[in-house]
Amino acid sequence: MNNLVLRNIGRFVLLMLLQLLVLNYVYLGGYVMPMLYVLFILMLPTSTGRVPMLLIASSTGLIIDIMAGTLGFQTLACTVVAMVRILFADRILTRGENIVVPIPSLRSVTPQYYVSYLLLMYSIFYLVLFTAELFSFRGLGGVLLATLASTLVSTLLAVLYQLLFVKKEENL
Repeated sequence: MNNLVLRNIGRFVLLMLLQLLVLNYVYLGGYVMPMLYVLFILMLPTSTGRVPMLLIASSTGLIIDIMAGTLGFQTLACTVVAMVRILFADRILTRGENIVVPIPSLRSVTPQYYVSYLLLMYSIFYLVLFTAELFSFRGLGGVLLATLASTLVSTLLAVLYQLLFVKKEENL
């Protein structure tokens, strides 16, 4: 089996276990829900095709939905993030530079571009997730506050994960 495939499987298992065993029980102040498992979708190789990307993202969200009992909200949010990633990831990560990014990570692109990528993708994820859960624009202020707080915490955790577990040579 390909080394890249094994690394992605390992990343998937690690992030899912961390999410299901630890982070699903963290809900700070009613506004912060860290969802580090989304990083798996955000770090899939750029060579992943559109259909496999959407299937992987949907399956990842579905696993979380089944384990956490969230009625498909995670699947919806993960699928939307994968669609946005397919459409805009290259523009966000490279900012028009003529480089190829095999695996998006903090160590493979300019750090501020990568953090911008994380902030945008997590913002979209949480906005879709919280709006779908509420199924109304009535509590839009709470949705926006929860989106902002959760995005900041998840981005911080994603950067910390990258610093601890992603090696420079992994991206070559």
